[in-house]
Amino acid sequence: MKLRKAVITAAGWGTRFLPVTRSQPKEMLPLVDKPLIHYSVEEAIKSGFEQIIMVTSASKRAIEDYFKGSPELEKYLTNRGETDLLERMGDISGMSDYCYVLQREQKGLGDAVLTVKVVVGNEPFAVMLPDDVIDSSVPGLKQMLAVYEKYGCGVIAVTPVADEDVGRYGIIEPQKVDKGVYEVLGLVEKPEPSKAPSRLAIVGRYILTPRIFDVLKTTPPGKNGEIQLTDALNQLLKHEKLYACDLKGTRYDAGTPLGWLKANVDLALKRQDIAPEFKKYLKSLL
Repeated sequence: MKLRKAVITAAGWGTRFLPVTRSQPKEMLPLVDKPLIHYSVEEAIKSGFEQIIMVTSASKRAIEDYFKGSPELEKYLTNRGETDLLERMGDISGMSDYCYVLQREQKGLGDAVLTVKVVVGNEPFAVMLPDDVIDSSVPGLKQMLAVYEKYGCGVIAVTPVADEDVGRYGIIEPQKVDKGVYEVLGLVEKPEPSKAPSRLAIVGRYILTPRIFDVLKTTPPGKNGEIQLTDALNQLLKHEKLYACDLKGTRYDAGTPLGWLKANVDLALKRQDIAPEFKKYLKSLL
């Protein structure tokens, strides 16, 4: 079945970016001149998804406002002849068919996924965490779709991590089936390095079958008292196979201040209109 719907989770508190996230959603922090969440939307569209379902909270109206039309601003820029700015804005409101679902309490990623059950229905779907920005020639979700189409099962994105970072991620127990592709035999949420089954960490991209909803309904709270998607995927393995795709490209953990800064620098250096002067500035700091 063709995948049509991509879910972007954006309801968290963004505590690692306090105090700015007291009033500004973390997902709206800029990477160069576009907010974090814009990159996830673009990736989903370039991968062929037709509908974007955003899981938000009551305090994050700025996300919905951003993806609405802005005829007054467009008219103003047109009257001033600012064609470059108009092109840079693009047709943000027309990029996709948007749907917004409210997560009333921040009870974990598993709970966020469960909130979209009615909207997704009985079809496979993708889940994206906007904290993870994937810079690649082939969009991350598109790479995962190739694995899904080959094996007909759910797919999660993984990347190798260092020993000291293992405790920050869900870690898979892998069995290699192809270059960069693994069958998932088990998953552990944020293990100690000595207890981790591998160094392949789950990053914020998933392709899931609708059976995950039934599993999530019976998944008890895990670490931090939250409903962990990793725990639900472990239960799902009793019913169907799951594969992992080691994404090609550069992944930025823009959910931390340091990772966000690194992403800004790297992406700015790829911009032809910014890079020359920015390189001069960076060299002047040495």
